[in-house]
Amino acid sequence: MNELISPGSLITIAGGVLTVVGALAYGAGNANLSLPTIFYGIPIFLGGLALKSSELPPARRVTPKPQFRAEREAASPELVKLLNDVTRWRYGQKAHLESSLEALKLWDEDKPSQLLEVEEICGDAGYGLRMRFACEAVGLERWQERRERLGRFFAKGLEAQIISLENDQLDLTLLPKSEATTGEHGEP
Repeated sequence: MNELISPGSLITIAGGVLTVVGALAYGAGNANLSLPTIFYGIPIFLGGLALKSSELPPARRVTPKPQFRAEREAASPELVKLLNDVTRWRYGQKAHLESSLEALKLWDEDKPSQLLEVEEICGDAGYGLRMRFACEAVGLERWQERRERLGRFFAKGLEAQIISLENDQLDLTLLPKSEATTGEHGEP
């Protein structure tokens, strides 16, 4: 339900219903019902429309929510927080991870990179995320320059992989560093 109907839609519908009920009650001469429903209905309806105008839908979740429940609970809290953040409705932002992309200098004010989908993955290295971005005005070269920092930025001990796709899209995969990469059990 959370992914299907936005809070802005619910508020707009509630305000619209109250306003219509109030108008019908006014037409029927029922002042006790018309005054409060119109008095509350119109501002609620307008507030819902304002939310709808600044609404950013959640990124498409490729992996069903129950699939990696055990792995998600054992994963780093920062990675789980990142997943929860991009799979909820946002208001007043141009793109998901807006402040993170700004801090990483992967932001363009006019045409910001857009997060299209997120996928939970679990491999030999452990639990991770794959995020697909439409690059827009920020080129692949800038993403590649910041690949090492991307791994450290979202959670400690992560490694970022960037794969270029067609239509100015890229996949950013965040996985825990493997033992060979960290150098804990031998030379890389």
